[in-house]
Amino acid sequence: MRALIFLLWLTHWLPLWILGPLGEALGSLLFIIMKPRRHITLINLRLCFPDMPEADRVILARRHFQAYSRSALERSVLWWASEARLKRLIKIESDLPLDTLRAGPTILLCPHFVCLEIPGIALVLNSSLSICTIYSRQQDPLVDAALLKGRSRFRPVKLFTREQGVKPIIRAMREGFPFIMLPDMDFGTKDAEFVPFFGIPAATLTALARIAAATKASVVPMIATYLPGYKGWKVTFYPAWENYPGNDVTEATRRMNAFIEERILEAPAEYFWAHKRFKTRPQGEPGPY
Repeated sequence: MRALIFLLWLTHWLPLWILGPLGEALGSLLFIIMKPRRHITLINLRLCFPDMPEADRVILARRHFQAYSRSALERSVLWWASEARLKRLIKIESDLPLDTLRAGPTILLCPHFVCLEIPGIALVLNSSLSICTIYSRQQDPLVDAALLKGRSRFRPVKLFTREQGVKPIIRAMREGFPFIMLPDMDFGTKDAEFVPFFGIPAATLTALARIAAATKASVVPMIATYLPGYKGWKVTFYPAWENYPGNDVTEATRRMNAFIEERILEAPAEYFWAHKRFKTRPQGEPGPY
């Protein structure tokens, strides 16, 4: 594993016009050999895009594998490249909502696009703010250490495990740490509701609405996607949602999914389709995988 980390470190010196195609070539290979993940991806695409011809879904699935593998290699740039280089490669294509972020508790909604590491870096490089987020501990300690150091090398960050619950997150938000939240995966029925995702009932965490209500936080979505021509990444910060969450948690969660759907349609290959998004089913309904 030390050799793998060293090889990954070496790749951060490569320009993106080399690193990007290398990642895409790796993704094309993984699409062939990783049959279980390919199976999951294609089922998700069939459910979400039933009118799309199967041949087009296969093309989209392959492009997703390419995009994801590319992001994995390009993570070396995020972990080890200089601040100046990252500022050149990350383009913020909207107003940075600093007034909102400094006015009080803020949740930064960051759905699972393959470039999901980019928005937080864009924020800390272009402001004096630190962030907090939920952290999944990696099985390999070397990978874990590299990830932790890479995420915290420009500003102190507060990283919480899911097992710690919501209290330390709320405490950090009240101390002025914007909370980067990724609530669009299937974690079962606990603290979740079945709301539509591309028309399919999907077990969806209600935590965004519940934490926003508890802290009176502003919710600011942020999305990162690739720039064309292997020139880097673009980040869009959307205006804070008005009247959110309101009085209906289920409706607020449905609103979140509808927003994510709109963003997926803008860059469909870059959403994380290899996750079992529809694993948890309403009672009596068979699983699709």
